[in-house]
Amino acid sequence: MNDPGWTITADSDDPVVATAIHAGHALGVEIMPFVALDEATRLREEDPFTDRWLTIAGNQIAVERSRFEVDLNRPRDEAVYLDADAAWGLDLWTGPLPADRVEAAIVTYDAFYRDLGALCDDVAARHPRFVVLDLHSYNHRRSGPDSPVDNPEANPEINIGTGSVDRSVWSDVVQEFSHAVGTYPFDGGHFDVRENVRFRGGHMSRWLNDRYAGRGCALAIEVKKIYMDEWTGVVDESAIVSVGDALRAATVAIREILVS
Repeated sequence: MNDPGWTITADSDDPVVATAIHAGHALGVEIMPFVALDEATRLREEDPFTDRWLTIAGNQIAVERSRFEVDLNRPRDEAVYLDADAAWGLDLWTGPLPADRVEAAIVTYDAFYRDLGALCDDVAARHPRFVVLDLHSYNHRRSGPDSPVDNPEANPEINIGTGSVDRSVWSDVVQEFSHAVGTYPFDGGHFDVRENVRFRGGHMSRWLNDRYAGRGCALAIEVKKIYMDEWTGVVDESAIVSVGDALRAATVAIREILVS
């Protein structure tokens, strides 16, 4: 596969991996004739700019291919959105998606998990414990561009998904990461960081936590789109830098635990 749709950077000295598997917006030329969804709506349901935070780790996976072609954070048999029920009620395709397009997407899916496993196998071979930071974002103005924001009590600025994490092994990492992000200065105060409020983690973090039980821990980090306008796509540079700095500080903190 000449263009798998992602870029991998490896640093064998670092026990931390960062991924941005929903940052991509590109679609393969073969699937474009079947796409009915407009580009702006597609962008709103992707996780733009999350790949800018990958520099917090030496090991990085940046996915350029859109989740609307293949969603790498869903189980294999659900990785292609075949109808509106699979994707927030959106009409995705001009008609039934041809079987060969679905098969091609699954080939991509399998290739990604082989590459992810190869990278993490290498990190696991070099470090007794390692962490994967699975970076995502989420919308909080679903009622429309001119409507109030969704209830902040139910929508933390940073949601840490640990639904598949063995807390008996990884509580030190989870607590230190949450504390470091939650005490980082932001907007005259600090980030609102909570665990498993909106999201508990998707398929990829579950896959990693099962595969590397006791050796590797995957945290699903969901950043509320406080760093951009989810309807226009305009980024707030100051906010995106602040989020990145907070994530970097937290990564430094957990790295000290992993190498101690």
